[in-house]
Amino acid sequence: QVQLVESGGGLVQPGGSLRLSCAASGLTFRDYSMNWYRQVPGKERELVATMPAPGRNTNYADSVKGRFTISGDSAKNTVYLQLNSLKPEDTGVYYCKAEYRWNVAIYYWGQGTQVTVSS
Repeated sequence: QVQLVESGGGLVQPGGSLRLSCAASGLTFRDYSMNWYRQVPGKERELVATMPAPGRNTNYADSVKGRFTISGDSAKNTVYLQLNSLKPEDTGVYYCKAEYRWNVAIYYWGQGTQVTVSS
């Protein structure tokens, strides 16, 4: 059974930092593209960062480029999202998604972690 568990969210002031973690179990980490999305009420879930495979080129939404960094630890089956220079518009629920690299119809979501940026 595949399980993704996010953690690390919270309340932070503008300009602050957080590190989100997504611990994966029940899958072979290197076989999956790992992605972070975020969602705010009334809007569609937005792709924030993607890591096609451990050590491969990462990609970011324009709105977070230069401030967020996605990384992975294959030994721990964990993907991270470092959030720096946070802005109020970064507020939302952040979700981890694992997509099977050879069949994108196979994917799994975590339960999400809330990030609130406010003074």
